Amino acid sequence: MIPLSATELGQGLDRAEIDPVALIDALFDKIAACDDAAIFIELMHDRARAEASAARKRQREGARRSPLDGVPVAWKDLFDIEGRVTTAGSVVLSGNPPADQDAALVAAAAQAGMISVGMLNLTEFAYSGIGLNPHYGTPRNPHGGGQARVPGGSSSASGVVVARNLLPLAVGTDTGGSVRIPASFNGVVGYKSSTGRYPMDGVFPLSRSLDTLGPLAHTVADCALFDAVVRGNAAAPEAMPMTEIEIIVPQTLVHDACQPAVSANFEAALARLAAAGAKIRRLPLTELAEIPALIARLGHIQAAEALALHHERVNGPDAARMDARVVRRIRQAETMSAVDLLLFEEERRRLTRAVAAQVGTAFVAFPTTPHVAMPIAPLEADQELFFETNARTLRNTMLGNFLDWCGVSIPSGFDADGMPTGFLLSAVHGRDAAVLSAALSAEPLVRGDDRGTSNAATPA
Repeated sequence: MIPLSATELGQGLDRAEIDPVALIDALFDKIAACDDAAIFIELMHDRARAEASAARKRQREGARRSPLDGVPVAWKDLFDIEGRVTTAGSVVLSGNPPADQDAALVAAAAQAGMISVGMLNLTEFAYSGIGLNPHYGTPRNPHGGGQARVPGGSSSASGVVVARNLLPLAVGTDTGGSVRIPASFNGVVGYKSSTGRYPMDGVFPLSRSLDTLGPLAHTVADCALFDAVVRGNAAAPEAMPMTEIEIIVPQTLVHDACQPAVSANFEAALARLAAAGAKIRRLPLTELAEIPALIARLGHIQAAEALALHHERVNGPDAARMDARVVRRIRQAETMSAVDLLLFEEERRRLTRAVAAQVGTAFVAFPTTPHVAMPIAPLEADQELFFETNARTLRNTMLGNFLDWCGVSIPSGFDADGMPTGFLLSAVHGRDAAVLSAALSAEPLVRGDDRGTSNAATPA
């Protein structure tokens, strides 16, 4: 039986209890038997088997490159892979030349011995927190019953592939919540890095000012180990003593109109953290409410940069081949002026400094999303409902991008329909190691179980 945890899988490979080639063959069989064809845009059988053979050779020679040598991973299809065209979840890029080299982070993972299995579906051009895709299909959330539910976006399949136990690790991008939202909706862990922590070379952009990268996995330990390995560190951070963890809970905006189960699970997690010795402080942080007001007044740098990137596409024949929701959202920035953009950047700097002064070295916690994953069909049928829901879905996570925080979304329980909720633990820019260390300690308490940073279950 194959462990779900990437950490445990790596340990089994290190002890030679798991053969890398047999592992990849078993995973490809499992993927082939999966009833959701919208998860992968492309599987890379030849590359994965070649990398698995190389990992087996190193394993037998006692020369593994890292604790994740031989561990499989999949990538949101914004990452360049040598020899293939990066789709960005769209069909209008099909005429582009194939990439001449791997994206820098893909290359770093390969250097560490990780096995790239395939490319994962996403919202077209990564521009939605919902996760719908009319070109490659919408991956289905594996939780709950009844109507199919959304996966969250834009790293939609990155959340689903882990939640469905097809792979232990997936790597996405996060510009407004695109790692943390699918983590929350699918009941997995998602880590959003600070800008600049990972190289962006070879990653198709949405907003160069806000784009960040991060893994989705079953445990915080897996995310922390991935971070350490691809950055060339010898070891991941250790869990922070609970008595050293100070958590600020904002009282502005982030709790408004949260579904009852979301609020209840969040407060229960906070109570467990406090009982274990964490210091909890509730502060107004009124600046958080200024952020959506600023965006409503001036527009958003994300929108301006997306429009600059896609201007010819959304104003030319390619627009008819794109998701109409994505085209509409990109074109919303057409009313922004240069003055609006400059004022926005000035206000963003001011608000970032003001909030950082209040947060300091503490952590900030609030629900990852104010609601659980919604049924797909109504959102596909009603564009106005889609836009309203998308804005609400992104409301909490986009604050971290605006302020350039790093953060970890941890599963915090379920609602009455079996849909997951998420607990978002964040820190100011550059405190990635600290937030991962705090999340390692907080995870078992947030989850409300005794799994901690280990998951010894087997794929379903």
